[in-house]
Amino acid sequence: MKKTTTGAIWFKRIKTVMWYVVTIFGAVIMLLPFVWMVSTSFKIENEIFSMPIRWLPKKVTLANYTRALEVVPIFKCMLNTLIIAVPKILGEVFISALVAFGFARFHFKGRNFLFMIMLATMMLPYEVTMIPTFMVWSALGFSDSYVPLVLPAFCGSASFIFFLRMYFETVPRDYEEAAWIDGARNLKVFRMIFVPLAKPALITISLWSFMGTWNDLLGQLIYIDSQPKYTIQLALASFSSMTGETLWGPLMAASFMALIPVIALLLYAQKYFMEGVKMGGVKG
Repeated sequence: MKKTTTGAIWFKRIKTVMWYVVTIFGAVIMLLPFVWMVSTSFKIENEIFSMPIRWLPKKVTLANYTRALEVVPIFKCMLNTLIIAVPKILGEVFISALVAFGFARFHFKGRNFLFMIMLATMMLPYEVTMIPTFMVWSALGFSDSYVPLVLPAFCGSASFIFFLRMYFETVPRDYEEAAWIDGARNLKVFRMIFVPLAKPALITISLWSFMGTWNDLLGQLIYIDSQPKYTIQLALASFSSMTGETLWGPLMAASFMALIPVIALLLYAQKYFMEGVKMGGVKG
């Protein structure tokens, strides 16, 4: 019996070590492109494609960053992206939370059918609806505008609604029943009880919405034509055409600067992000 117990303990330890090894190896593989990008942004041109690969530059230079700022108005493009991202996040998160609250806490005829129809919209790739949607916005006179990128967010997001519904269903009914006894109506119950309790989940989907907007190239490429309205992704995509050649050092410098806000935001909200994902998956 003792030998069996000892063997089980050693097996568990070996299994744990193997998981750590696989996880660390996967993390290193995923980080290599990022490390190369950051390293390249500080290299002189002759070192970028030297063989064997030199991960650390012999001489650190900031010339690539200076050149990148000369080619592309990066901070203006970041501001343009924020002009899209901020109202989109506010609309997407608020409407998604409100709809999820209705699906999670109210029982009405056809609720499950409507929920399934909403989930079915997640199966449609963006490429399928891209052309007809563009034709509609163009006919309405909103081409070369931020409106098609912001306004649809005020209809909510199916994936966010699904995520928040699972979260809201974990809230005990005693909370809202106590509020009803005190005379609170449904909207007040939503605002005073569910929104504070769902803070980690709301921050999580806000981060998803921000990253989706910040990294969206296809949607912004379709609707934005004027260079003064370029977002950060459009600026990076057109970097080579602006310089007439591919300047890898300045391009990597511009790409790294574009990543800094995302990294800073993720580090700041990491606690809420992990808690939101964990709690959202409890019932899902």
